[in-house]
Amino acid sequence: MKAEKMLFSFLLVGVLAVAVVASGCIGGETTTQTTTVEQITLKVIGPWSGAELDAFNEVIKAFEAEHPDIKVEYKTYRAEDLSTILPLQFESGDTPADLIFMWGWFIADMGTKGHVMELGQIINPNEYVPGILDTVTVDGKIYGAPFTAAAKPGFWYRKSFFEEHGLTPPETWDEFVKLLEQIKQIPGIKAPIVSGDSVGWPLSDVTEHFIMTFGGAELQQKLINGEVKWQDPQVRSIFEERLVPLLEAGYFSDPIEWTSAVELWWKGEYALYFMGTWLTGMVDDPTDLGLISLPGVKAMVLAPDYFMVPKYTSHPNEALELAKFIATEGQRIHVGTSSGKLATWKEVTMDDYWEPMKDVAKVVANVESAPDLDDSVGGEWQKAFWDQLKLLWVQPDRLDEILKTLDEKFPKE
Repeated sequence: MKAEKMLFSFLLVGVLAVAVVASGCIGGETTTQTTTVEQITLKVIGPWSGAELDAFNEVIKAFEAEHPDIKVEYKTYRAEDLSTILPLQFESGDTPADLIFMWGWFIADMGTKGHVMELGQIINPNEYVPGILDTVTVDGKIYGAPFTAAAKPGFWYRKSFFEEHGLTPPETWDEFVKLLEQIKQIPGIKAPIVSGDSVGWPLSDVTEHFIMTFGGAELQQKLINGEVKWQDPQVRSIFEERLVPLLEAGYFSDPIEWTSAVELWWKGEYALYFMGTWLTGMVDDPTDLGLISLPGVKAMVLAPDYFMVPKYTSHPNEALELAKFIATEGQRIHVGTSSGKLATWKEVTMDDYWEPMKDVAKVVANVESAPDLDDSVGGEWQKAFWDQLKLLWVQPDRLDEILKTLDEKFPKE
């Protein structure tokens, strides 16, 4: 009887099994199993928030769409804070993120200390703007990669303002001065050019534009290196013959907090505003923007955002995959947003750009790229530079004293 019961049990199991299979095929339908993709999470640290972060998130969304097995989490940190946090964490073999945006010189320093992965395997220097990788390259080893860059190309104006008052962008220095005088005579205009300030750098950006127009990238670099003094005749002549006369003629306003200056300029109290390309994302109608670089400009500051991959990432392969995407196709996506940024990857074409940035990209493509002067020197001298320029703007007759101070405070080797 036991044998018969066992046989019956096996037969019953078999019948049930067939029934289950059959039930999945009734009406010609088949059942399928859904498999879930196991995701890993990569953490990214960068400087952006608000509208700038919205633009960067478009890059992240595109990467995640191509890599469903990778989730990217972003956190905002100031570079100034990271400069104290990261060295300590790196020394303990830890990292707060898998990919971190940071100053180029800092990345190079961390690379030489063994904390950062080399990116030569994902970066082809020939595909990038010449010289853009120099900051993050040490002894032929590439420790960082460039993303898109902000440029400081010249004086912005509203096309509608120029049309209303019959103004034309200048092609020569004399025409530029004549334009400023024309603007000065327009009723309601407080000054032709509004001078952004409060944080120091807007005035330094204007000054560097004059230096690079009349001295080129070579003079800019020599000033950074301390090879040329501020009292040098070539430097002094740029101030004395070009910038100071405009200040004395009242073509520049007194320094005004730079974001407030944007509003006043847009309202028509001023006609021109020297600012970086991020201005395109700060105005109501970026299609109304026009750009005037100083006639004959030879070079412009191109300031890229650099990033690194710490050696202590738990997902090195995936982190490098993200790094490669951000450094290449991510740039194509980013310049198509209202980020106001320019590509450093040469595979990006003019058609990829957000419409208001196309004219700017054409201008920048025809001049030499140069590093930011005061950012490159940094330290206490940078603050002194900002303070001395504020003084120059309100008391241009003190030029000799100002240039002497800049030389005296310049860092000694």
